[in-house]
Amino acid sequence: MGGIDRALELIRSSRRVVVMTGAGVSAESGVPTFRDDLTGYWSMFDPNDLATPEAFDRDPATVSRWYDERRQRVLSCRPNPGHVALAAWEEAVVGAGGSFVLLTQNVDRLHQRAGSRHVVELHGSLLSWRCTRTGKVREDLPLPLPHYPMESEAGGLYRPGVVWFGEMLPESAVARAEAAVASCDLVVSIGTSALVYPAAGYVEWAVAQGVSSLEVNRDPTPISDLVDVSLRGLAGEILPRLGAGWRAGTG
Repeated sequence: MGGIDRALELIRSSRRVVVMTGAGVSAESGVPTFRDDLTGYWSMFDPNDLATPEAFDRDPATVSRWYDERRQRVLSCRPNPGHVALAAWEEAVVGAGGSFVLLTQNVDRLHQRAGSRHVVELHGSLLSWRCTRTGKVREDLPLPLPHYPMESEAGGLYRPGVVWFGEMLPESAVARAEAAVASCDLVVSIGTSALVYPAAGYVEWAVAQGVSSLEVNRDPTPISDLVDVSLRGLAGEILPRLGAGWRAGTG
């Protein structure tokens, strides 16, 4: 049985699906990875100068400008066929009485813009900014920000709602992710290197419990030999081909 056929078999027999997505899915929409975006003026910066709480404390103007430019860039991008296919899969699974949870390391909200509703943002979002004094979150800040950094009404500064190096993942996101993985019957890794923990550990955990598993990635990863099926290629090309599986219904 070929890889696609085996993947379709796993999809058709699943009712509780957990999907993990990474930068590879967004890259197909033209969203640069964090380090790939360090070009032009920003090429002189080390990631540690832009993506830590200490960096923001030291130079909030520069850090705010960098993340605001990234916010503007992702808003100019559009969901690709991979995003759309995942939203259709979710609709089919939930419509058939199952559960579908999408765990993403991406911060661009392209999944939600494609129609996905059960999304857990493990690394936060570029579109949510919060006050450093009150913790209040806003998603309606001017585009672009009028100045860097932007002060909140409470006298704090707005910082991007992403998880920086040295910070813990949001507790609520971790709790939702762990609950979903603990009860799933299919775990899928798409467009992620499977190197960033704790996110990468969710697939390994599920596989260790005997859960069916599928990977879609352009290149081999550390989990390629662990999963039941590993498909090589772009999500935007492979996921639409797998659409027959979820259109056929689950269970």
